[in-house]
Amino acid sequence: MARTTPRIALVTCQEVRDTGYDRDLPVLADAVREAGADVAVVCWDDPDVEWGGFDLVLIRSTWDYSWRAAEFLAWADRCGAATTLANPPEVVRWNADKRYLGDLAAAGVPVVDTRYLAPGDRADLPGDREYVVKPTSGAGARYAARYTPDEHDTAVRQLERMHAEGLTAIVQPYVRSIDTAGERALQFFGGRFLHAIRKGAVLESGTAFDDKKVPHPNLRAWQPSPAELAVAERALAAVPGAPELLYARVDLVDGDDGAPRVMELELVEPNLFLFLHEDSVPVVARAVVEAAAR
Repeated sequence: MARTTPRIALVTCQEVRDTGYDRDLPVLADAVREAGADVAVVCWDDPDVEWGGFDLVLIRSTWDYSWRAAEFLAWADRCGAATTLANPPEVVRWNADKRYLGDLAAAGVPVVDTRYLAPGDRADLPGDREYVVKPTSGAGARYAARYTPDEHDTAVRQLERMHAEGLTAIVQPYVRSIDTAGERALQFFGGRFLHAIRKGAVLESGTAFDDKKVPHPNLRAWQPSPAELAVAERALAAVPGAPELLYARVDLVDGDDGAPRVMELELVEPNLFLFLHEDSVPVVARAVVEAAAR
């Protein structure tokens, strides 16, 4: 007999489940149940989970994935072969490496200027401006720091540490507007704009790259401008293959010209900040159940 109630997995990681760090997860689980689904909150690396038993597997707070990228991507491929994974494995693989910023730039999307230094590359760092060094695979400002030209030797030591771990580095100018205008995150769900937030500067001057940072300081709700919405939509339209995305978050900052630029495009496990937009909870829940029923 065919199953009429969809089964949905909301996927997290053990640390988040133990600490309750994802404030949205229990709220979303309850809302999806109320919308008519059976819901399980599970860890992506739990070997006992039968992923094929779910109609939809929704990646949420798998916030340890960047430390175990190869393992996580292999899981995404296996899960996507067994059932519907949101977002799809090919999207997860593309978006898990911030070299996607180069793809967006090549497609004409305004992004923050970005260079890449792989293991073995010379430490070619700016000598005339403040800049940021971070890994191409990272989350929560992991291994990210800002430097002045006078801190060249410290930045080189960070690069050496990252390269020794097999990590490719991103080098970007420090966007000064973040100190005043902050960073805006525009959320999309079910193909439509959902809501937005603004957060303050994450990288304080002098903070070591391996120190723990507050990834979302001074959060508040935000009403995006038409220019911000337009850039976000251009970024989403430039995702290779034009896949169907259940969720997306586009992080924007203002360039020197005052126009919005993409800082990051989050298609793997973005925080949705539902606790700042309670009216979005039933909208998201309905979209999740509808995706499971397709």
